[in-house]
Amino acid sequence: MADDLIRMEGVSKSYGRVQALRAVDFSVRRKEIVGLLGDNGAGKSTLIKILSGAVPASGGDIYMNGKKVNITNTTDAIDLGIETIYQDSALVTELSIARNLFLGREPVTGARFLNRLDQQLMNRVARELLEEVGITKNIPATTPIGSLSGGERQAVAIARAMHFDSELIILDEPTNNLGVAETQGVLRFVRNARDSGHSCIFIAHNIHHVFQVVDRIVVLRRGEVVADDIDPKETSVEGVERIITGILDEEIAAGLSTSQPS
Repeated sequence: MADDLIRMEGVSKSYGRVQALRAVDFSVRRKEIVGLLGDNGAGKSTLIKILSGAVPASGGDIYMNGKKVNITNTTDAIDLGIETIYQDSALVTELSIARNLFLGREPVTGARFLNRLDQQLMNRVARELLEEVGITKNIPATTPIGSLSGGERQAVAIARAMHFDSELIILDEPTNNLGVAETQGVLRFVRNARDSGHSCIFIAHNIHHVFQVVDRIVVLRRGEVVADDIDPKETSVEGVERIITGILDEEIAAGLSTSQPS
């Protein structure tokens, strides 16, 4: 469609005899937050790893802004404006919060050929970003990542994506291991990302978090899309859970239900 930022057509992925994805069609519109849901092994992580360049697809095509693109590695995805925050986002534990936020994209000060890092700028931006994702306690930007809790590390990974201007931000379990304040900071970030013109793919086992921020829900089951246009305003958490688990299909097959629950 004309307003699609990302469109994946017939995307498949196999690992030997295991078919992780089966001819999946998936799209994200501009300024849209899509919740990607499914049980363990549904294919969610495989789909976003293909989109982020972490693993190659076995088949299918990807389009961005209506043009076919070839995403063979993570650099390709980043160059296209796709930033991904995985549940286990890789951070360098020996480096500071500020250095991790700018890893590979550090600003320099003075003559460019001297390659002198602008530590003052990195520290200032780091403090501002940590506040935005809900870390209110005073953690110096020079603190090594290895000294942080799991939730604080996740917040740093999210803050890193916030700073760089990406068209699509993929968040894989971004609220996992976060406290209440940090979780609310993440959800607030997702809403603000849409308001500022970004699109997001939001994956979370906590469906209540998904319902708070997404515009549309897509459900995968056993590597296939079983629902792709669920409006969270017109359904319930319980209704979506029945689609995820396949209970709704069983009820329909048994003649016990003829419509999607609301």
